[in-house]
Amino acid sequence: MRLIPLIAALCFAASTAAASPEFWRSEWPNTDFEQTSVESWVEIMSGGPPKDGIPALDNPTFVPVAGLVGFSQREPVITLEIAGETPRAYPIRYLTWHEIVNDEVGGIPVAVTFCPLCNSGITFDRRTDAGVLSFGASGKLRKSDMVMYDRETQSWWQQAIGEAIVGDLTGIQLATLPTWMESWESFVARNPDGLVMAEPNFPRSYGSNPYVSYDSSARPFLYSGEMPPHDIPPLVRVIRVGDMAWPLTRLAEKGAITEDGVTLTWGEGQASALDTRQIGAGKEVGNVRVRDAAGADLAHDIMFAFAFHAFWPDGKWMLGG
Repeated sequence: MRLIPLIAALCFAASTAAASPEFWRSEWPNTDFEQTSVESWVEIMSGGPPKDGIPALDNPTFVPVAGLVGFSQREPVITLEIAGETPRAYPIRYLTWHEIVNDEVGGIPVAVTFCPLCNSGITFDRRTDAGVLSFGASGKLRKSDMVMYDRETQSWWQQAIGEAIVGDLTGIQLATLPTWMESWESFVARNPDGLVMAEPNFPRSYGSNPYVSYDSSARPFLYSGEMPPHDIPPLVRVIRVGDMAWPLTRLAEKGAITEDGVTLTWGEGQASALDTRQIGAGKEVGNVRVRDAAGADLAHDIMFAFAFHAFWPDGKWMLGG
């Protein structure tokens, strides 16, 4: 266990020593580093793998959920339901190793993303004023959150906020689609005729978690920013809607909360993907749904508290009382 902080310290030292576009230009010759919203290059560091070292997936194939074996009932998937289309499940057992899936559903090009270090699972519309983009993993982190890049302009994008932070497209924001993380059992029960992404053709230990006990850590990996206020532990999950965040612990205790035009519900049955070696055996985190006053699903994210505070330092903490 003592190796983890040592490795983190070495990575941080190496990254801060090389925190300059001059060290990145050979790998990123087509990225315009003159355009950026990043205040200090020290904020950006290597997460370990190089560019595309974590390979994004493109145009995945899907199989019917009926009769599929090998999945634990409690393991998480990201659910995408678009009107008129068969619901799709993107298993975290695959996204843990690939982090980005470029897909198209009902004519909408989407990027389904998952950053394990922030527990952030967000689905973006890939259409922008600059055209349809496709995304890969840069191998860089900022505030412990993955930095994506688009293959068309080589601009860098912050996954947690869906915004370009370096390059030609700096300042452009991606639209977020309402998707949610739920257990495999929950998805199949609601969508017996649904589809699930087929296993990618890569030599990976799908179903296993390379971040064992991460969500029980005292501090985030490769993060030097402020800790959350109100004595909230940094790796407590929060449900983020816009600039508001509800602690998952509060929702789990209540079962349902309606505040500020948002209704959140919780039910048991989903395992943490960042706990035990086998994802499906992880501790209980529950299934969360987020809807507006009319009952429509709302775009949201279930992320760690430190990440919410890092990217929404003036955000509203929904603590009750």
